[in-house]
This record gives sequence, structure tokens and C-alpha cells, in this order.
Amino acid sequence: MILVYDGTFEGFLSLVYEVYYKKLKPIKIYKTLPNEMIFEEILEINTSKDNAIKVLTAIKTKFPKELIQRILNIFMCDSKEFELYLLEYIIIGFKETKQLYNINNSSVFYLNSLEKELFRNVHKLTGFVRFEELEDGTLYAKVESKFNVVYFLGKHFLKRFNNQNFIIHDLNRKLAFVKMQNDFSVQEVAFFDEPTYSTNEQKFQKLWKSFFSGVTIKERINPKLQTQMVPLLYRTYMSEFFD
Repeated sequence: MILVYDGTFEGFLSLVYEVYYKKLKPIKIYKTLPNEMIFEEILEINTSKDNAIKVLTAIKTKFPKELIQRILNIFMCDSKEFELYLLEYIIIGFKETKQLYNINNSSVFYLNSLEKELFRNVHKLTGFVRFEELEDGTLYAKVESKFNVVYFLGKHFLKRFNNQNFIIHDLNRKLAFVKMQNDFSVQEVAFFDEPTYSTNEQKFQKLWKSFFSGVTIKERINPKLQTQMVPLLYRTYMSEFFD
């Protein structure tokens, strides 16, 4: 059996409810069906707020806080097919929570590894994010990332820009971490117009490029190593790589 859900966390919890109480045996879980021919039975799971709340309440009652956080973290790995592993992980936890620390279980091992990959991605991006000053003094950064990491990036920079307004904008997912005054949130960005930058921004970029060029030892330039250390994925919005 193949299950299809709407891709939301609430939708996934609804799926867990259906599988757990109806004893379903899915072999694949999709957000959208692939184009190729499928000969298995397909069941589309409708999102139910009531069922989602029941499952979430059970998880909060049964699971330690760090494992609840892991479930939420895994859902940020939206470019991976994690659903079948996460489903098994939650069902294991309902039966015997201590088994969620058993890395010999394939689902536990996979999700532990995926969470580590998520935070490696976050750690890299904290060094590659480049902020630009907008007309009103707000700092603005564009990112494109493998995983949904704007919340983690935002929390990281909250500690460094305590008194500064800033926005971190994930262009692909149309999400932004917005910190204004003493409030912050992750918001959907349905439409996007290129912002107006401050008159000082170009000066800042020239100074940064001059510094980047000044510390470069031409005899030791190694493009292959540079690509390993700063993959092309992260260079799109790094000012030192602008022409």
C-alpha cells in the first residue's frame, strides 16, 4: 500500500493516526505521487486536526523532550524521503520508548544520521550567509538550502544581532525568519519584490571584496579545494563571489 499526504506536519500526524489505529502496512509514503506507473494500492490520507492533536498529545506524553525535538527537526529535512522511517520511529516509541535509543534499529540510525546532516548544513550556512543593509537599516540575507533551516539560522543570529532588525529569506521555500524589535517569527513570503538597499551597502561590499582579495595569496590559489570548502550551492548570494 502507498500512502499520500499533503506534506504538512499536521497531515503527517493524521497519517500516523490512520496507520496506527487501522493497522495499515505502507511500503511508500509520498507528498505527491510520482509520474511513473504504480501498481500498488494508493490511499490518500486526509488531514484531520482532531486526529493530529491526538497523536501529538500522545507523543508529548510518551516521548522525552529531546526525542520530540528530533521529530520536529527531521520534518525540516524536506528534501529527503524520511516519512516511512519517521512513521516507524513514532510507532516504536509508542510501544517502548527506550528502543528509540537503539541505533541498531535501521529507522533510529537513519533519523539520527539525518538530524546530524541537518545541523551540519545549518553550521555551514552560518558561515556563508551574507547580510545586506536595507534602506531602513534592516539587515537582509537571501539563502537557498538543502533543508528548511531558516528557523535555525534565525535563532543563531538572534544571539549576534540582539539589537538589530534582520531578515533571512529562503527563496525556494518562500519562507523568511523575520526579527523586528523584540519579536521574531517565521513567515510565508507569497510575493517578493527586490528590496531597496542603503546607500552604504555598495561601499560595504567593495570593502569586503577588497579584504577578500587582499588576504588571497595568488600562488596558493586552489580552485578545487576552494570548491570543496565553499560549495557552489552556497556562493550564489556571497558578495565576495559577485562579479
